[in-house]
Amino acid sequence: MYAFNVTLEQPFDDAVETVIEALKAERFGVVADIDVQGILKAKLDVAYPGYRVLGACRPALARQIADADPDAGALLPCNVLVRECPDGSTTVAFMDPVTVLCLSESEEVKALAETAKQDLLKVADRLGA
Repeated sequence: MYAFNVTLEQPFDDAVETVIEALKAERFGVVADIDVQGILKAKLDVAYPGYRVLGACRPALARQIADADPDAGALLPCNVLVRECPDGSTTVAFMDPVTVLCLSESEEVKALAETAKQDLLKVADRLGA
């Protein structure tokens, strides 16, 4: 599976802030924030439910990955999808870094991917608590 997720019983905008705070608590920063809902409205005039992709990064881990395999930077950051559900809840889907970073031939990168996954699972646990 390429992702794992948790459902929040929060409105979308509140959930986005909750996710960002949970990422910070586990030392992740948000280095990219793609507002897909806004893009679809602006470019296609399509009404779409809340849908944001957060690029989460732990700089020290990203550096270790880039040092081990400079081209592995093409597989970073760890994406976290926050999407509005029809019932008013919000789903948070985490990209599984192991699935993505296994594309590198570097065993060091693969080990670091497992570290990243465990850290993202802590974020998911924090959100699910």
